[in-house]
Amino acid sequence: MSDLLRRITINPKQCGGRPCIRGMRIRVSDVLDLFAAGLSAEQILEEMPDLEADDLKAALMYASRKLNHAVLVA
Repeated sequence: MSDLLRRITINPKQCGGRPCIRGMRIRVSDVLDLFAAGLSAEQILEEMPDLEADDLKAALMYASRKLNHAVLVA
């Protein structure tokens, strides 16, 4: 599963340093926004033909891992 996360790249000179898919200018947040808008994985892949199914899985896994961290309250 962690191999999927290798599809997520962060380059400070691209998209303001936001996480992108395989070095393309397609941000993880773009993929998440399409899912949130109700598009299916198949529809996203039709809309963005440069993406692969594993890219969508990687975006979801990346978001899940970013949200699943402890919050320390002082």
